[in-house]
Amino acid sequence: MGKTTTAAALAELAASTGRRTLVCEMDAKGALANAFDVAALQFEPTELSDHLAGMAMNTEDSLREYLRLFVRIPLVGRIGPLARTFDFVADAAPGVKEILAVGKLCYEVRERHYDLVVVDAEASGHIVAQIGAPRAIRQLVQVGLVRDQTNWMIDILDDPERTGLVVVTTPEEMPVTESLELVERVRRDTGVDIAAIVANRVLPALFSEREHDVFEHLATGAAHDLLVERVGPSVGTVLAASSLLDARRRIGAGHLDRLRTELAVLGAVPLLIVPELFTRATGRRVVSLMAQAIEDELV
Repeated sequence: MGKTTTAAALAELAASTGRRTLVCEMDAKGALANAFDVAALQFEPTELSDHLAGMAMNTEDSLREYLRLFVRIPLVGRIGPLARTFDFVADAAPGVKEILAVGKLCYEVRERHYDLVVVDAEASGHIVAQIGAPRAIRQLVQVGLVRDQTNWMIDILDDPERTGLVVVTTPEEMPVTESLELVERVRRDTGVDIAAIVANRVLPALFSEREHDVFEHLATGAAHDLLVERVGPSVGTVLAASSLLDARRRIGAGHLDRLRTELAVLGAVPLLIVPELFTRATGRRVVSLMAQAIEDELV
């Protein structure tokens, strides 16, 4: 249950309240379509359910739409040479490709085509460049249409009432470290608000502290031998599995404690806990289960 499933769950949860919701996949790898059990998503939004549509970002189509809406250039078919020229410029100038993707989403927000736009963004190594693209372009271009376009995008991105970044992590050392680093980078390099951190796959506590002491007693020594004698040798397997699960939960709880502590230093950020679902289900079923778990956490 990674960031794609989380984005899909947030979108489904919003749509279930009657809000017109668009969920967008930025890397176009097909994970979002798999999450909803639908065919590959296209640039043109596809209806997924009541009040919910999905799309996949495509830079060429975004460029085509930009030219049609803002430059008033009618285009038929593929944009061919213009797209190749654009690729050349984009490779030389930072932020060019990113601003088309971000600009498309900001446009949907500005025009109020949807009540909520949920973005399944790229990995943490790329997200800062994406949301920081308008600022990067504004530094490169001092006057003209392009600068005017970046101004209203920045207004949307920097408004915490309209834009918020949700960081998705798991209770493990490396994901927690990367999440904390991402929060620092976003606050340092952009004006985007950190709306929340969602911690997925959090294992539940099997025992209270008092019960844990009893369990430890049963898992070793004479008590363990007596239990095996009375119940059978398979009890050893159950005890070993329970011990392993409890150890994993305690390690994960330690990483979450570290996350809470360091977030308090960085500034208050809501932390939402999504428990391990323990299901073999895939696709839409998992999305619905996660949406329910997030809703329970928000209540």
